[in-house]
Amino acid sequence: MTKKRTSCHCENPLGGRSNLDTSIKVNIFHSKAIPFKKTKVIELVQKTLRKFGVRKALVNIEIADDKRIVEVNKEFLKSSSITDVISFDVSEAADKIFDIIVNAQLAKRQAKLRGHSYEAELVLYILHGLLHQLGFDDLSTGKAKKMHAMEDEILRKSGFGVVYASDKR
Repeated sequence: MTKKRTSCHCENPLGGRSNLDTSIKVNIFHSKAIPFKKTKVIELVQKTLRKFGVRKALVNIEIADDKRIVEVNKEFLKSSSITDVISFDVSEAADKIFDIIVNAQLAKRQAKLRGHSYEAELVLYILHGLLHQLGFDDLSTGKAKKMHAMEDEILRKSGFGVVYASDKR
């Protein structure tokens, strides 16, 4: 799910102020051990942004649980449902600032159901939120197929395998 916030005054839902330099910076916030190598995820985010022409950005990723994702969903999207990812564009200028909150508990459940790793499912959620901020949409069947194909391509090239193939979901 995606929502554009228009008045952030450089504050973001994950807290703190953002200072961009001339590169792509990725922060990963979590309260429990995470099932992936941070450097591999950071590299995936950086390569994806560069692929779409973004050269200067700050991406904050929060690894959350069901309770936290519902809190964010209620506060910003007025929904009390559990979801996989919520992403925000909190940019005020040309420099991109994205906040991505992913649901680790849901990733664990879905990975088991779908027969792939927890790591791959969680990274899929991160990429899905990022692609929404880069203009991808999955509200129609055609747009969803295009988005899922892009996810498969990026995940495969990054060593996570194809986890969001349209024929699997």
